[in-house]
Amino acid sequence: MTTRGKKSPAARPAAGTPGSTSERRVNRPLREVLDDLLSHAREISRRAKAMTSAELDYAQQRLEWLADEVWRVATGEATPPE
Repeated sequence: MTTRGKKSPAARPAAGTPGSTSERRVNRPLREVLDDLLSHAREISRRAKAMTSAELDYAQQRLEWLADEVWRVATGEATPPE
């Protein structure tokens, strides 16, 4: 069995040590929009078969908007004018 591409548990910082959660806490706005994106994707995954075509269209638009928002926050781009 090969472990190529996989990190061993020893390669990761232990919980509670400096660096173990720094990425999640440094960029809270990014974490928040990523959480929104994941929540929406999970909801779509659970409900897709029961959704109407209008609901699916709206869900897709919102998914695209959230992905754009993640990109803007991650790259530091200004939000577009409304």
